[in-house]
Amino acid sequence: MDGSTSFYLVFTVLGGLGLFILGMGIMSDGLRIAAGSGLRTLLSKATANRFAGLALGTLLGFLVHSSAASVMLVGFLNAGLMNLAQAIAPMLGTNLGTSLSMQLVSFRLADYCYVGIVAGLAVQMAVPNPRAKSIGRALLGFGLLFLGMKTMSAAIAPHRDLLRHYLTAIDGHTFSGRLLGVGLAFALTAIIQSSGATIGMAFALADAGVFDSLWQTYPVVIGAQIGTCATALLGSIGAGIDARRAAAGNLLTNVANAGLSIALAPLWVPLFARTSPDLVRQTANAHTLLMLQNCAVFLPIVPIYARGLRILFPSRLPPPEPSHLRPDLLDYPEQAIAACLRELRRVARLCRQSLQLAGETLLFAHAAKDVQTIRLNEQAINEIKRAMKDYLADLTRRHLSKRQAILVQHVDRCMSDLERIGDHVETLCNVSLRRRRIPAAIVDRLSFSLFFQLYEAALHVLKLLAQSFDPDRDDIPAVADRILLARDDYAQASQTVRVHFNEEVSARAMTPAAGIFFAEYMAALDRIVRHARNVALAEKQPQFWIKRQKLEKRVGLAPDPAQDVLVDPREYLPRLRDGLDDPE
Repeated sequence: MDGSTSFYLVFTVLGGLGLFILGMGIMSDGLRIAAGSGLRTLLSKATANRFAGLALGTLLGFLVHSSAASVMLVGFLNAGLMNLAQAIAPMLGTNLGTSLSMQLVSFRLADYCYVGIVAGLAVQMAVPNPRAKSIGRALLGFGLLFLGMKTMSAAIAPHRDLLRHYLTAIDGHTFSGRLLGVGLAFALTAIIQSSGATIGMAFALADAGVFDSLWQTYPVVIGAQIGTCATALLGSIGAGIDARRAAAGNLLTNVANAGLSIALAPLWVPLFARTSPDLVRQTANAHTLLMLQNCAVFLPIVPIYARGLRILFPSRLPPPEPSHLRPDLLDYPEQAIAACLRELRRVARLCRQSLQLAGETLLFAHAAKDVQTIRLNEQAINEIKRAMKDYLADLTRRHLSKRQAILVQHVDRCMSDLERIGDHVETLCNVSLRRRRIPAAIVDRLSFSLFFQLYEAALHVLKLLAQSFDPDRDDIPAVADRILLARDDYAQASQTVRVHFNEEVSARAMTPAAGIFFAEYMAALDRIVRHARNVALAEKQPQFWIKRQKLEKRVGLAPDPAQDVLVDPREYLPRLRDGLDDPE
């Protein structure tokens, strides 16, 4: 093989692999969006029954593949919406679900790849319905995926004899050959962070005739399942201890299953080879059966395994505060609302922690772990907001009193304000990261001291905010008044600091670059305090309190509301359009 042929072969195979990975990503995104938020909601509720968790984890893995699904579960853990024992079964299910999606890929549909691309693109362009567009996106990704496999197989086929010579060492007949195949597949999967892509490449090699036996593809399947854990491990950096334990536990289960699969290869390979005359189908079947083996081993011992992970990965820090949104409280609306207030307090503490990290580290020295913590906190707040909205939607189906019906609106609004506070804290983080790359964006000691006092004032507002979300307090309006007073003090200080910075820039004592960056800082802080003010105003409303005598009152579902006659758009459209054609 001359140099030009080698160059063409390498980049054609890499291009085909790129198409495969791109298609898999597009297909997964389309399926996930088409499934909607219901899948996330169901998964967050699959906490009491490990078999339900396994089933929903399998569905999640089928839709978005194990690496992305495991990162989603790590996010649930970091947000406190699951505990360690509740996450293990879905983690097992994500691996099984990925194997089922690869079953779909293993069917020889490459000849129809262009049909999928054209049909998917046509649906995306012609159909206005968002869910239909997502299905079209999934079809497009499906076509690209098979086009990638077709490209790889077509490039490899003319050189099958040469490539077979180089890949003969990957042979499961020998123990060293099995380890080599596992190691190479593990390394490739850890780099590209997609077990599906690695197994898809094995499919292409088998389809091209380079691999001619399950003994060669079997180690690749095992190694790919270990390598896919890298994504969750990277995603857990900076997360809470249970999230890190779950990511490590996922790795340990896959390593243990890999060891068992390697040891049982003389038994399993001949047995799995009988499942189909086609090598690609044999490989897909082996993948699924090995994941079923993993579930069969670990699902019965989930509680024991969770305790073992806590012993194996101890922590001196107290466990993270779990979610207070318990479904069993929904029949007791007053208790459910009290739980929502505790959840708001938990979110406010996350916001305060992130703002404190931004002030302590990002303004002085870059710390990657702290940046990751701020971003993970923001992701956790987003997850909690979704869970809160689902919880309040369930609560509003109950027979609520007039006060409760208004109070849940305030709670929902407070959650939205807290989520926006989290966004602005992350903005502070991003501004600091950009400022560190600009040497001219520095200020003198006095200017920084004035700005940092403003930062401390915003931090004090968030401290008061967290204190106010206590359903056991009888003085929530009084704490709200303190927040509003602190906000007024902050507003005066903010105006003073702005005037100072503008004068410094005008006198050329401060660079324009520094003025821009610190104006961004102050704008983010102003928005944080403004959202805290919105919360305080909600807390001062007469409905914002917990009625103790109603805590044990149980209610049923409210009757369905009467269906009113729909409005006639013709009554309103002329009013919207009136005056549009008048000259200004």
